[in-house]
Amino acid sequence: MIRVPIQHAVLALLSGGPNHGYQLKADFEATVGPQWGPLNIGHLYQILERLSRDALVSSKRHAQLVKPDRVVYSITAAGRVELVRWLSEASPRSGGFRDDLFLKVTAAARSGSADLVRQVLAAQRAHRLRELRNLNDLCRKADDPVVGLLLSAAARHVEADLAFVEDAEAALLADGGAVLRSLHVQRESVPVDDREAS
Repeated sequence: MIRVPIQHAVLALLSGGPNHGYQLKADFEATVGPQWGPLNIGHLYQILERLSRDALVSSKRHAQLVKPDRVVYSITAAGRVELVRWLSEASPRSGGFRDDLFLKVTAAARSGSADLVRQVLAAQRAHRLRELRNLNDLCRKADDPVVGLLLSAAARHVEADLAFVEDAEAALLADGGAVLRSLHVQRESVPVDDREAS
């Protein structure tokens, strides 16, 4: 799984005013919606520490009567500059085009087995259809229009994966699996020593 850095999201939250860790966690989860999942508070404090070290946020301790001191974080001028820079640049795919789905389809195709390809594609299709139904349900229930947009974007990614599954099925299983057989024959024709060298 690709981990997406969220330090800029934290800066965006702090641009609305000073805040403490647990409220930032709650605000982040409310802002991005349920598809992201819960934010680990320890990870959030690591991010806040890094942002403090980089002088993008400042912190101030506030004494509390019963509980330990509360640390309140504020975005700095440098933090605002960094936030504007981040918002203005394009967002490339964080993992490029390397993903597990493609690797599974590649491995199944290289096996030369039409049954294995069908099995892999069926499992991927079923999983993504369940995921799409779940995202569409969440999107219909979303009260926040921004969360609705994020859920819609996630659904479009799943739809793209489903289109890839359809493309793979059409390309690999056409003509009774002739493409698979030719891939398998090509693989078998490479001498073992050459395969080990690559």
